[in-house]
Amino acid sequence: MSASSPPTEHPLTQALQALDHLPPLVVALSGGADSSAMLVACAQRWPGRVKAVHIHHGLQAAADTFAQHGEALCARWQVPLVVHRVQAQHASGESPEEAARNARYAGITQVLQQHWGGGLRHVVLAQHADDQAETVLLALSRGAGLPGLAAMPATRIRDGVHWHRPWLSLPGAWVRPWLQAQG
Repeated sequence: MSASSPPTEHPLTQALQALDHLPPLVVALSGGADSSAMLVACAQRWPGRVKAVHIHHGLQAAADTFAQHGEALCARWQVPLVVHRVQAQHASGESPEEAARNARYAGITQVLQQHWGGGLRHVVLAQHADDQAETVLLALSRGAGLPGLAAMPATRIRDGVHWHRPWLSLPGAWVRPWLQAQG
């Protein structure tokens, strides 16, 4: 590489280019490495245009720690954050994972309405190719048909909200080293 060549953008941040045309975005921040990396990448790319929502399920002993991490991370990157508590107990015939997922979607949609007046309609999720593979394997193990094997779409509209997964084609192994490189 010559001294005049611009630095190559990391594929994790390159993947966000597809969302450049969108109005302000909301990052779904679980507090784990993947969503933390997504928050940092979005805050770097679109300073002042990003907000975050953390859904507090209360299902794990570390739930409060995840919320506190989200608060500290958002303060550091000057990203407004709403921590929203939900009840994610599963009903008869519903898996705990499904109940938690449905509570997250409903909770984030509720936050968009209550805190930001419904003006924010684009939510970024941090799932990557490893998550996609896991989803397909779980569907196979449960005997899912073709719709179940289709796995997660890169973009989906649910209840009027656009859900974006820009990292679905990228390996999860890239996330932690990139996040560490960001400090």
